Amino acid sequence: MMEQTKQELLESKGWKIGTVSDFLELTPEEIIFVEIKLALSKSLKSQRQKIMTQSELATKIGSSQPRIAKAENGDPSVSLELLIRAMLATGATPQDIGQIIAGVG
Repeated sequence: MMEQTKQELLESKGWKIGTVSDFLELTPEEIIFVEIKLALSKSLKSQRQKIMTQSELATKIGSSQPRIAKAENGDPSVSLELLIRAMLATGATPQDIGQIIAGVG
């Protein structure tokens, strides 16, 4: 949290102070969904790096290396389906995926 005096100074100069969700006007459900996708992306990258390259994973799931890179970096264009298929291909179980989702929020 920002110091009150600093926040007041910035606001007096015309700056708007808030969270990402304030600026994007996200609903609570949208915020959680974004957090879930980011948690899955982070986990995918961590797990994949231990056992294979992005290209190997892409071949395994019928995708492309750039798409895997986007999945690992939380690109919003990547579907939840691709994230889950990629995670399963790296050896994650449905229980592992569930734990990641349950840890969000």
